[in-house]
Amino acid sequence: MKRYTICILSCVFLFCSCGEDPQPKPYAYFRIALPPVDYNNVDTLGPYIADVNMNCITNNADSHYSTPNDKWINISYPALNATVHLSYKHISPSDIQTVTEESRTLVYKHTIRADAIRESYYENSDRHVYCMFYELTGNAASPTQFFVTDSATNFLRGSVYFNNIPNYDSVMPCAKYIENDLVHFVETLKWKN
Repeated sequence: MKRYTICILSCVFLFCSCGEDPQPKPYAYFRIALPPVDYNNVDTLGPYIADVNMNCITNNADSHYSTPNDKWINISYPALNATVHLSYKHISPSDIQTVTEESRTLVYKHTIRADAIRESYYENSDRHVYCMFYELTGNAASPTQFFVTDSATNFLRGSVYFNNIPNYDSVMPCAKYIENDLVHFVETLKWKN
């Protein structure tokens, strides 16, 4: 009798367990809690003043990059595992075409991995701030790059890098958060000279 009961229960479980084929679960990403935005005006960055997110840490890059005419600053986002690398260069008006073309070339080196590159221009002629933003979509190493100049003596280039494998789907919310910070950075930028 005991065997008969076990056999019947096994058959019942066997037929009840049959149903739809198992399906793999889709990939998912952790929900990212973005820190609240609060800006602080910082004038220790170099020959310019701008608003920086208070959740960031600003520090000088390695000293062997900096010269009297060039200054390298890193703005780190510890909560997002990202860094904005800023490089300032003192230029002459004859250098403007060369440095802007070098910046553009550096951006378009990412076309191997980027799906698209969107350019947007910002200008504030009262403060002599002229900026070109590049938003890269796809699995490019740097999702946002930009340069700002006064077209005379100041040139500032910035690029965002995440300290992990570039997967656009997973870093997109963080990339948009940082891009909004950089737009605010450029809109509040003032040259000291």
